[in-house]
Amino acid sequence: MQKYPMTVEGEKALRDELEQLKKVDRPRIVAAIAEAREHGDLKENAEYHAAREQQGFCEGRVQDIEGKLSTAVIIDIMSMPPSGKVIFGTTVKLINVETDEEIAYKIVGQDEANVKINKISVTSPIARALIGKEVGDVAVVKAPGGDVEYEIDDVLHI
Repeated sequence: MQKYPMTVEGEKALRDELEQLKKVDRPRIVAAIAEAREHGDLKENAEYHAAREQQGFCEGRVQDIEGKLSTAVIIDIMSMPPSGKVIFGTTVKLINVETDEEIAYKIVGQDEANVKINKISVTSPIARALIGKEVGDVAVVKAPGGDVEYEIDDVLHI
C-alpha cells in the first residue's frame, strides 16, 4: 500500500472534518430520514430522497477521509532542524527571474493543496522543481506556457 505525505495541519483538518461528519452530520441526517419516513409514501417524498442522498454523500466522505488517514505519513516540519533546503512542509519564497514578481508557496500533501492560499502539492511541477534546492538556487519550472525560472529567496520552517 502506498503511503502519502501529509502535514500535521492537514491531518488535523481531516480529523476535525471526520468528527463533524460522524458526531453532527450523521445524526442530523438519520433524524431527517426518520422524520421524512413519517410523512408516508416514500416514492414521492422529496425530503426522504434528499436526506438519503445526503446520507450517501456523508458516508462516502467518511470512508474517503478514513482511507486517506490510513495511508498518510504525517510529517511534522517543526520537529526537524532547518537545513536550508526545500523539503516537504517548508514554505518557499520565490522571485520570478523574468518579472521580479515575488510569491511564497508551502509544499504540502496532495489533499491539502490549495493554490488560492498558496499551498502546492508535493507532486506539482513547481514543487518537484524546488525540492532539494537552497536559498540562491534557481529552479526551472516546466509550465504549459514555457519554462519559468524562479530564484529561491528564502526557505521557512513554519
